[in-house]
Amino acid sequence: MDVRIESSWKEVLKEEFQKPYFEMLTSFVREEYNGRTPIYPPAKLIFNAFDHCPFNDVKVVILGQDPYHGAGQANGLCFSVNEGVAFPPSLVNIFKEVSADTGSPIPQNGDLTRWSDQGVLLLNATLTVRAASAGSHQNKGWEQFTDTVIRILAERRNNIVFILWGSYAQKKGAFIDRSRHLVLTSPHPSPLSAYHGFFGNHHFTQANEYLKSHNKSGIVW
Repeated sequence: MDVRIESSWKEVLKEEFQKPYFEMLTSFVREEYNGRTPIYPPAKLIFNAFDHCPFNDVKVVILGQDPYHGAGQANGLCFSVNEGVAFPPSLVNIFKEVSADTGSPIPQNGDLTRWSDQGVLLLNATLTVRAASAGSHQNKGWEQFTDTVIRILAERRNNIVFILWGSYAQKKGAFIDRSRHLVLTSPHPSPLSAYHGFFGNHHFTQANEYLKSHNKSGIVW
């Protein structure tokens, strides 16, 4: 199956693309995009996280769950929104923590492509969603695919920072070898949990300190 994805990822994941579950997933997603209800992100941005962050360039992985399901929000990067779109509550809290942790001002633009281009893989567990229907594309195969992505990174690369916010992300990354990688965990940045341990987690400075200790440049958050 020919999947339009960045070339290094295409090579790394070529066996996955031939598996029956992925063929079924592809058929489901294609039918959804051909239906009447809008599907997010736009089809050309489904693998946007990979296209901006080649396999050997990954320094940090941030795990999300579902793309945003509002019109014009999702751009294929977890927690990110298109330029000019109002920041969702979780992104507001992420930027507050970045500012408190690093001293940088809160940005005016919620498009996190600038992180991806520095080596931050902004990976949702599920890469597509039906408009106004959170979780509508869960349990269709995306989770198996993104589990494989995490496993391959954890097994074939060293000294990656995995940032796991909330119980869902922490379960998804539970198998990562902590002796080879830095795994940072805290509550989710959503308003329901941000004040219970997300704020003050210092994940952004911790990530950069770890990267620099392994001769990698830090991320300009």
